[in-house]
Amino acid sequence: MFKAGTYKQQYEYKSFSPTFINQTYIVEDRKILLQLEDAMRYIGELNAYSTLVPDIEYFIRMYIAKEAVTSSRIEGTKTNIDNAILPENEVAPETKNDFSEVTNYIEAMNYAIKELKNLPVSIRLIKDTHKILLSNVRGKYKLPGEIRRSQNWVGGSNLINALYIPPHNDDLPDLLTDLEKFWHNKSLDIPILIKIAIGHYQFETIHPFCDGNGRLGRLIITLQLVDLKYLVKPVLYLSDFFERNKGSYYDSLTYVRSSNNLDQWIMFFLSGVIETAKSSKEVLQNIVSLRREYERKIINMGRKANIGQKLIMYLFSNPIVSVNDISDHLNIGFSAAARLLSDFEKVDIIREATGNTRNRLFKLYEYVNLFR
Repeated sequence: MFKAGTYKQQYEYKSFSPTFINQTYIVEDRKILLQLEDAMRYIGELNAYSTLVPDIEYFIRMYIAKEAVTSSRIEGTKTNIDNAILPENEVAPETKNDFSEVTNYIEAMNYAIKELKNLPVSIRLIKDTHKILLSNVRGKYKLPGEIRRSQNWVGGSNLINALYIPPHNDDLPDLLTDLEKFWHNKSLDIPILIKIAIGHYQFETIHPFCDGNGRLGRLIITLQLVDLKYLVKPVLYLSDFFERNKGSYYDSLTYVRSSNNLDQWIMFFLSGVIETAKSSKEVLQNIVSLRREYERKIINMGRKANIGQKLIMYLFSNPIVSVNDISDHLNIGFSAAARLLSDFEKVDIIREATGNTRNRLFKLYEYVNLFR
């Protein structure tokens, strides 16, 4: 039977010392196996559809932007998808900090996915990703890229009234070695999705960094799915599910530690995979339909259709743009760029987003709405 760990007496408090997880886990609730079957089926459908979508790389940026927004919002940022995709020089000063945290998350995710070609999910990769995540934002003084060297806590104002106190920093080397071995131990007879669920629980329980553990732990889920070839493209992110069920998310993780019931966490995690895979496939389907509609309108633009096609592909990765952005990207004059955007506006592909007569921004509004 699974035992989550024990509480260890420190100077004036007790920290939680989790059990090593690099061992076989036997599912006790058989309903998990039915959930696992559904989760695998929906991931398979999502993968199949993602391989059929032309130019999917243009759309992945928006998936990552939405993940960055929702994962950061769980931790208290107040930005949204519209702010996250603004050109940086258009961001209001009062939202700059939240914007920077979200853009760091996007950069960290892109970096980590790219690095999977060189090394697998590992503590080394996680530390490098963490360094990007916390660079020049509110957590920049909390050892970016380094495992914590002091005790941290979750909730409350200090160690005395904290809701949860993770393991002491002296215990981290052994715990992280065990976690990394678990990630890569192919001899364990544990289905991959269950293994990822257990790994996420353990990472959040260890809380190995001074800051950013929640965002990083959720990022690792997608990295592992890509690394293990369960995802052909990085189009499945669980943060939206976790944010909409935030209380249940934290309660489920806490309940493992208080009751040794890991099965209930696995069931919660798999329900998130199922719901998110369904939703992600629907978004891809809607993108394909919307793209067909855009292309039908662009074809009717006559001799401007060719450059219009280049513009729409750019907008799929950059859905909020200025005239200068288009002038620079398409290498055309300012007036020609303004006329092209005006043509797109007339056929209701884009809408002006500021209400200004100068320094205007144009949004691919129906496309952005798919990611709300």
